[in-house]
Order: sequence, then structure tokens, then C-alpha cells
Amino acid sequence: MTVRVAIDYTAGAWQGAGIGRYTRELIRAVLLAAPADYQFVLCYASGWPGQKPPYHADIAELVALRAGTKTLAIPLPPRRLTQFWHRLKVPLRIEWLTGAIDLVHAPDFVLPPTGKPGIVTIHDLSYLVHPECAVPGVARYLTEAVPPSLASASAIFADSISTKNDLVNLLQIASARIEVVYAAVGAQFVPMAEDVIAPIRTKYSLPARFLLAGGTLEPRKNYVRLFEAYAKARQMAADMPPLLVFGRKGWMFEDIIAAPARLGISEFVRFIDFVDDKDLPALYNLAWGFVYPSIYEGFGLPPLEALACGTPTLVSNVSSLPEVVGVAALHVSPTDIDMMANQLVVLTHDDAIRATLRTTGPAQASLFRWEAAAQQVLQQYARLCAT
Repeated sequence: MTVRVAIDYTAGAWQGAGIGRYTRELIRAVLLAAPADYQFVLCYASGWPGQKPPYHADIAELVALRAGTKTLAIPLPPRRLTQFWHRLKVPLRIEWLTGAIDLVHAPDFVLPPTGKPGIVTIHDLSYLVHPECAVPGVARYLTEAVPPSLASASAIFADSISTKNDLVNLLQIASARIEVVYAAVGAQFVPMAEDVIAPIRTKYSLPARFLLAGGTLEPRKNYVRLFEAYAKARQMAADMPPLLVFGRKGWMFEDIIAAPARLGISEFVRFIDFVDDKDLPALYNLAWGFVYPSIYEGFGLPPLEALACGTPTLVSNVSSLPEVVGVAALHVSPTDIDMMANQLVVLTHDDAIRATLRTTGPAQASLFRWEAAAQQVLQQYARLCAT
């Protein structure tokens, strides 16, 4: 019997960081691992007529990857489709557009309207835990849209035990309804030889040594405190490597951009904006160390990727990050500037600790694989389609 699954691929089509990369990697692994009798429809907001989403080519690759995979391009921008389905509450079921389906999988917080069994992934509850770091409109939307999706979902995926606990404690979701499906790192994130990564050093005009931080420029990533700690670290060790930050401007980024000048470290801090997914493995390999002092994370993909590349890494000791990196990274309080400064010096100058982190990082990252996540997803598909 053929099983037809509709997947909301909008995040994979449009988002460069975080959830977008999660969606692209997970769905690719699912399509590769699914039994022959499964058929998939990738549904996504395609923008106004004449537009193409940034990751349109990835959609074409997925269709070519597995025979019988179809797409449903809905000619609206993502925000307009969200308004149409969830804010205006237009009762247009996704199966009325896709044709007959057995299951809907929504990897980005909210299920589209459907009368079929549905799976929804909750990546984090940062909008509830740290509302001061969220765009007010987005926080209001998630506050309104997530609970109904959770109530109607036949299965709920969480990125980590930390996020599962938040769902139980903050939204009173029964623990038995939630399955932890960890994100992972792709096979391309490995230690690489200098001659392989040299072209990326040239492409981005990178110095011989540098610290790397990454993620969308927004308050939750804790960049301002990082810059304050880095300024103190430079007072402790004048030969601190420069700090490079990659990531597009998100929201409430003005203080982040202004902080290096305020702290007198502008010549040592460089923003390099967005980095193509294909360049990330080499960029991690080139970095002397990777720093991720986020206030809150539902998983924390960048530090795990840095570990996989053998890059000595420092993370904050809150939410899911200790769960993901284990003892393979240095841990700091995201609000303790002095502690962060001290550990930045350790990360860059303690040869013994750096050697240990280079060994333990890839071993820790190897525990997280997209193939394993895909198998969990497929088990839920089979369970829901059998009931």
C-alpha cells in the first residue's frame, strides 16, 4: 500500500540558518531512508508569482533524489501563507491542495490545517522563556498558533530533552506525547587538511588565527556580552586572535553592531554576514576556536558542527547546550562576563585543553546523525499510518 506524506518545506526553502538547515538535512535523510512504498509532497510558500525562494535549487535536488517526490508551490510569501492559514484561520486543508495524503509533517512549529494525522516539531520555546529577546509580533503569533497545533498533533517532536521539559512545564503537554528527535551534523563536517580549506581563507580574507562566533544577529545569541568578555580577555592576553562573527542581521541588532566601537575593540571584531552552507565546514576548520554563549537554545547546531570539525569550542551552560556538547566543549555562564573572559583565554592559549577538545569534539558529534533522526521520523510515520 502506498503511503503519501505531505511535508511543509517552507522553512527549508527560505531560511538560511537554524530551522532552515534542520529542515533541509532532515527531509533529505528521510527521503533517502524511506521505504519504496512511500511518496512525498514537499509543500512550500514559493513567494509572489515570478519569485523563487533562496533554496529553490535544494528543492530540485530533493525531487531528483527520490523518484515520485512531488512539490506543491503555493504562490504566496511565507508570511502571507502564515497569515492566511493561522491568523485569518482560513479552513483550507492542505490535502485539498496536495490531493490524497495519509499524513502531514510540519518541521517548523505549526501544523497547516488538515484532517489527517499530523506531526509537528517544536524547536524551542524561547519566545516564552526569553520574550525580551523575541520580535513581539512573532512571539504573539507563536503564542497563539503553537498550542492549537500541539493539541491537534498526533505526534510531537522536540529537538532536545531541554525543549521537551519546556513543553511539559510551560505548556503542560503530556511527556508521553513528545519524542526527542535530535538534530545532527552532516558528513561534510569533519577535520580537513589545510590545502582543502585554503580557498575559503582566501574567499573571506581570513587571518591566520581567529575566533569564530556564528548565528543570526539577535539578542538571544548574547553577542554584546561576548564582546564585553572579549574586551576583557584582550586585557588579560594582548595576543588574543581577532573575533569574526558570521550571521545575517535578524532583529534588535543595533546594540550588537554598535558594541565593538563602544568597547574600543572595533579593529579586532569583524562581521562577515551570511556564510553559504557549503563553506561552513572549511570555516569551522580554519577557526582557532568557536564561541557560542547563547542565552537559550532548543538544540544548538553550530557548536555541534564546530565540534565535528575538531574546533575547540566554548558554549554557555544553559538550556540544551550542555546536553548536546557534553564534556567536549568549555562551559560558561552566559551572564558572567569575567568567567567568559577567563575561558576565552583558556580556549585560545591552553595547549593541553585545546588538544583534548580537538579529540573529544568529533567523538561527541558522532553521536548525532541525520540517519538516526530519519529512522525515528519514519517509525512515527509508520505508526500513524497504521492506526
